Amino acid sequence: MERNKEKITSILNALNQVIVGKEEVLELSLAAFLAGGHILLEDIPGVGKTTLAKSISSAIGCSFGRIQFTPDTLPGDVMGYSVFNPQKGCFEFNHGVIMNQVILADEINRTSPKTQSSLLEAMEEGQVTVDGKTYQLPEPFLVIATQNPSDFLGTYHLPEAQLDRFIMKLSLGYPKREQEQSMIDKFLHEKSWKTIEKCASAEDMKAIRNAVHEVTIHKDLIQYLLDIVEATRNHNYITLGISPRGTLAAIRASQAMAFVRGRNFVIPDDIVHILVPVFAHRLMLSTEAKIKKQTGEKVILAIKNQMKVPII
Repeated sequence: MERNKEKITSILNALNQVIVGKEEVLELSLAAFLAGGHILLEDIPGVGKTTLAKSISSAIGCSFGRIQFTPDTLPGDVMGYSVFNPQKGCFEFNHGVIMNQVILADEINRTSPKTQSSLLEAMEEGQVTVDGKTYQLPEPFLVIATQNPSDFLGTYHLPEAQLDRFIMKLSLGYPKREQEQSMIDKFLHEKSWKTIEKCASAEDMKAIRNAVHEVTIHKDLIQYLLDIVEATRNHNYITLGISPRGTLAAIRASQAMAFVRGRNFVIPDDIVHILVPVFAHRLMLSTEAKIKKQTGEKVILAIKNQMKVPII
């Protein structure tokens, strides 16, 4: 546990050198990865979404691949495609970008739904199927998808089935003035200010992921989480509540959050901390909620405030 804790600390410290002043987002991002999930980053252009994805892959010692989604991106550009080799007289498979351990799916909501859906099998099952043949993806595997806000020109809404595949939806947001000043100082005086040292290996991260499964969670905390899930399924503002996949995602995310914070047991604050990132994007709000300018985040927070937090 101590060795793993040191690695987690070194990874977070390395990330903080580049992504200035976003400790909470970095902590949640690492927890999402250790939980075996995938991350959706929604934000305006230029706040560091791509830098975050590259920094994570460098810090954890994993291979990195980037897919820049555009309206004409095809599923074959993501997964790969078969090409006929006249010398051998057979088709050969050319691996796509998806065959890396950390994938940056940049501006995922600028491509067509058909291409968006090409990621579903990879994200859920750790494999891709091309021309009837299945290929296993390398482990550990992480998709970090970025999207611009849905009211931007040229964007497509992600379908609910795909949103449900992301364990967390996060946002970096603008840095504070002093944080941006620090970033400028690094930019002016260090040519390699975005360079991150390798703090762990892929094998280390696989071992840490396995250790997260051993984090204990009290039965009262599970009941607390189930109360919140049930409330989303019987709420006037919600037409589609949290799915069983979302419930399991919250359990694993709370275990990972506890591990990132150096514990082998979950406390109520771990669950409270992951509620909005794990649940808000999975909700489908009613017309009444939209008229009243409610958001998934506001509804989840309102439900949380109505629940009594267990004392363990």
